[in-house]
This record gives sequence, C-alpha cells and structure tokens, in this order.
Amino acid sequence: MASTLPLEKMSVEEKLQAMESLWDDLCGKAGAVSSPAWHEDVLAERDAMQKRGDDQFEDWEAAKGNIRTKAS
Repeated sequence: MASTLPLEKMSVEEKLQAMESLWDDLCGKAGAVSSPAWHEDVLAERDAMQKRGDDQFEDWEAAKGNIRTKAS
C-alpha cells in the first residue's frame, strides 16, 4: 500500500507530528524487523575491541560539538 503525504503543503509542525506517528508505529513493531546478518559481526567486533582496550570513547557533549563542527 503506497501512501503519499502533501509534504510541500504541510507545516514543519505537521511534518514532525507525522514523523512521530510513524516512529511510534514502527517502535511497536520492532520485533518484526530482523537485523542484517552483518550486524552481529560488527557488534561482536566492537565488544572485542572494548575488552582489548582498543576502542576510544569521548564525552557526549564533546562528541556533539565535533559533529556540529564537521557539519558546518
């Protein structure tokens, strides 16, 4: 079933409300969607990196600042 929204006629608030409705609906059906096969491998490697001490973490506020800097 294909649905289209009149995006060009919708206000930002209406678009955000539509996104929230979609997100709420998807969250209620999260168990129906399987992760891709490669996802487990990536998570296992990240876990192994943490256990070996080969990973790096940064403060969330610093990370957001870095993202903003790179995006501008």
